Amino acid sequence: MGGLLALARGIDRINTFIGRNVSWLILVAILVSAINAIMRKAFNMSSNAWLELQWYLYGAAFLGAAAYTLLENEHIRIDILYGARSRRTQHWIDLIGHVFFLMPFVLLMVWLLWPWALRSINSGERSMNAGGLILWPAKLMLLVGFVLLMFQGISEIIKKIAVMRGIIEDPTPFVSAHEAAILEAEKLAEELSAELPPQEAVFADPDHPLTDLDIDHPRDHNDPTSGGGSTRIAEDDDGPRNDDDRDGEPRA
Repeated sequence: MGGLLALARGIDRINTFIGRNVSWLILVAILVSAINAIMRKAFNMSSNAWLELQWYLYGAAFLGAAAYTLLENEHIRIDILYGARSRRTQHWIDLIGHVFFLMPFVLLMVWLLWPWALRSINSGERSMNAGGLILWPAKLMLLVGFVLLMFQGISEIIKKIAVMRGIIEDPTPFVSAHEAAILEAEKLAEELSAELPPQEAVFADPDHPLTDLDIDHPRDHNDPTSGGGSTRIAEDDDGPRNDDDRDGEPRA
């Protein structure tokens, strides 16, 4: 099993490298599309080659990243029964799906695409559109994409069997949509709590509005000298007096 796992790791590394790099072709396709639009609108110049180049680039990105997407378990799946089953049952579902559905499909596509792409290369097939590009690179990319997907399927089968036998940890543990939402909420709450410093509660006295100094140094409501008690100290030219001494004479 160790040799098979080494093979799986090698396949994973190759498809990871290819998948991460072909994603840049999307940016190139966007630039080609923008340049083509500018040339057509500003200079009344265009070519079918520019349009077909966009298709080639997008197709290469899609096919080149298909195996990497399978590696990351990011292909779209409709979860009707899968999420409610135990993890071991989910492993069996994945294994059966890879062996009886994925692998026969990709093997059939490779078998059909191989002579088709080879004939296109040997004949130098070109687009039927005026000024179009040669076609064999696009057909070859179809073949390469399914070959990569086939090898990644083999890697996933090897890893799935190893996980079920307890040889390795699950590289792509299943997380339901509900669990993912809870984890995202907890992560967001932790980030917010880390960013916000602890706040000291400040209670305002309705007879004494808060100032910036009060916020920095809250008044002690039990200390009459801080302005927070029931009796506040006021000062005039004759010295301190109580607020109740409105006539200038102390009251009992």
